[in-house]
Amino acid sequence: MWSASLMWLHRILAVALVGVVAVVVPFAAPAAAAECTDPGQDITTVPWAQQNLGASGVWALTRGGGVTVAVLESGVDAAHPQLSGRVDAGVDAVAGTGPANTDCVGTGTQVAGVIVGKVTNGIGFTGVAPLARILPVRVVADRQTGGAQAAQLAKGINAAVDAGADVIDVAVPTYTDDPAVRAAVQKALDKQIVVVAAVGDLGGANQQNPTPYPAAYDGVIGVGAVDERGIRMDSSQFGAYVDLVAPGGNILTLQRASGLTVVNGTGVASGFVSAVVALVRAFIPRATVAEVTRRLTGTAVPAAGGPGSQFYGHGIVNPAGALTDQVVEQPPAVIGPVDGPAPARASIWAGSRRWALIGTAGALGLAVVIAALAVALPQGRRRRWRAEHPAPARVRDEPEEPGPPAMLFD
Repeated sequence: MWSASLMWLHRILAVALVGVVAVVVPFAAPAAAAECTDPGQDITTVPWAQQNLGASGVWALTRGGGVTVAVLESGVDAAHPQLSGRVDAGVDAVAGTGPANTDCVGTGTQVAGVIVGKVTNGIGFTGVAPLARILPVRVVADRQTGGAQAAQLAKGINAAVDAGADVIDVAVPTYTDDPAVRAAVQKALDKQIVVVAAVGDLGGANQQNPTPYPAAYDGVIGVGAVDERGIRMDSSQFGAYVDLVAPGGNILTLQRASGLTVVNGTGVASGFVSAVVALVRAFIPRATVAEVTRRLTGTAVPAAGGPGSQFYGHGIVNPAGALTDQVVEQPPAVIGPVDGPAPARASIWAGSRRWALIGTAGALGLAVVIAALAVALPQGRRRRWRAEHPAPARVRDEPEEPGPPAMLFD
């Protein structure tokens, strides 16, 4: 009997213990929150990149209204005061579900800042296209130095296409030539969505300068970074995939939560180019991908190495030129084969001498005309521009009868 009673007592204690655990566990201390980047600082100065690009000079034409730019990075903090009302919910391609309008890392907010940062009293910083919208697409969840995973990047590009983006800014590259990424890029281009991509920041002396994707794909605008002197940053990768360069050194931009911060890299440089694309898309809504690309590359500010440089591409992006310059299809005309064979050089020099002689003769003739006018004009003014005839000859009276002869020796 006692053994049966003890058995029931054990059962009762076990049930009570389970109940206690069931009550205690839900109130256990939560796991520590992810450690996010600190907010920025209050800075009132106008950034150098903003002054150099001079995008505000074209705001009378457009500020990018009606254009959506997808930013593929770590998400975008929609609660930042200078981004409020400019950021959509977006897509989290890392988690596979949910929005991307928060940003623990901060890099996505930095890129979005140079694109759509709102004009705010007392703050010098603004975005290049402050009336455009941002579609945040999270493709990285932490600080990445080796680029994004190809699978997440492909999902992110497809999500941006499906969400109706007008411009896709791939601010963080992958270094894998993945068929899914290639197919996603082609899908975007087929729908006339401009794809801008950072070329990456592994171009330093101790780096291998790997090929970045999707910047290396045809039809994508690959963007490198320059500093305030217009010199390529050492970390900015280089190769035939560089189409343009943009400010990317010591860039003042928005930081998650609030304020501003200074950053470096090709990711923020791609943001500047994407913002200029947004301006062009707003100003010329029916422009194709090829036409937009030609406008940006054809009006770029020349940089070291000339057009097609593996370090600078076609040059530094130029907002005013991209909107207002007239872009022609024909390449620049070639003057002549100055460095060609000797007969060709001799012909060129002979033609130059002939035109020099003609020019000299014309100059001498002009000098004679000027000298004649210098003499004639003062006289004309003295005569009040009336014609002058010679005075009539004087008529002397002569006698009808000749006088006596003059006696010379009398």
